[in-house]
Amino acid sequence: MRDLLLTMLVFGLLPYVLMRPHVGILLWSWLGYMNPHRLSYGFAYSFPFAQLVAIALILALVFSKEPKRLPITPVTVVWLLFLFWMCISTVFALYPEDAQLQLIKVLKIQLIAFLTMMIMTTKERLNMLVWVIFLSIGFFGIKGGIFTILSGGSYRVWGPPGSYIEGNNELALATLMVVPLAFYLRKTVENKWLKLILLGCMVLMVISSIGSQSRGALLAALALGFYMWMKSSSKIITGVAAVSVGIALFSFMPQNWHDRMSTIETYEEDRSALGRINAWTMATNMSLHRLTGGGYEIWRAEIFAVHSPEPEYIHDAHSIYFEVLGEQGIPGLGLFLLLWFLGFRTGNWIVKKTKGIDELASLGDLAKMLQVSMIAYAVGGAFLGLAYFDLPYHLLGIMVICKVIVQKHLDETSSKIK
Repeated sequence: MRDLLLTMLVFGLLPYVLMRPHVGILLWSWLGYMNPHRLSYGFAYSFPFAQLVAIALILALVFSKEPKRLPITPVTVVWLLFLFWMCISTVFALYPEDAQLQLIKVLKIQLIAFLTMMIMTTKERLNMLVWVIFLSIGFFGIKGGIFTILSGGSYRVWGPPGSYIEGNNELALATLMVVPLAFYLRKTVENKWLKLILLGCMVLMVISSIGSQSRGALLAALALGFYMWMKSSSKIITGVAAVSVGIALFSFMPQNWHDRMSTIETYEEDRSALGRINAWTMATNMSLHRLTGGGYEIWRAEIFAVHSPEPEYIHDAHSIYFEVLGEQGIPGLGLFLLLWFLGFRTGNWIVKKTKGIDELASLGDLAKMLQVSMIAYAVGGAFLGLAYFDLPYHLLGIMVICKVIVQKHLDETSSKIK
């Protein structure tokens, strides 16, 4: 029954995608983040719904009369340079065939982010997209929070199988990245009950990320909470609330959770942490020997045998920074870091320019929360291999759109004054 309902829904929406391209972005985002087909048990489980929607979206763009221009900003310029460098590193990859397959996968993800910047060009469309992203990932966070409470935190929370966020660590980080989106959405709604529901969702999502037993997620949650407190206008109230929730969660979690979290301080005795350090050393050595890095899919025994201090201990990068360093080299890492630095600075620009302008206030609020999501990604990503995960790039694209809308409003206002 789930298979039929999902198939009827997707195919029923395809005509709307052809007529209104922004519907295609919303539908693809739902399929890409929630992976509803992975919740079925029949033919829909492996049916390529997202690819089908992407084809319909591209056809819609070809025939649509809407203006379709990629915003040219410092962020998009560096972004394109980063993609170009990934193509260069793939040409010189140590495993070219495997690297090409991974590059195609990455470029498909990036294509949707760029199409988003071309299509979702109004505040109304942006809000719809934020709702879809929040609900899609928030579904697992809310469910995971309830599961953590009912199970007493004794079991880890997992994401949809076969997706980027299948693992407990990956789901926890993705959940934390959309918590700020829920905070933003609370400001956009007027119904007090909906505000309370969104607040409850935020609490459950934080509980879910803690219940994942991910040490990286714990650090990301602390960074997220601290930054949101710094941005808060009522620091005493939010500070007391945050500390109270933190103490309650700390007391609630079982002993096995405390034992796992305590290994953050005793990483020398933790084989998982030592494996990551070994992989990070390999990535560093690789980047020093090859300008373009090793290309995608280098985390193999023969590579560790040459570039790591413990050749027999093979481990994935489990860090966005060392993943890019090992696969794309030092220039690739430089472009990666510059991209996110410029994205964060764009948020500062938006907040500054929207201050005191009622029509743009919501965009300023959204930019602040996107910055919080970036903080969570920067901290949590230091311990997870999600350098090419679509969510952070999608949020970066939303930040670019916010800037374009703000700049357009300022230009129009300036021309009226003249």
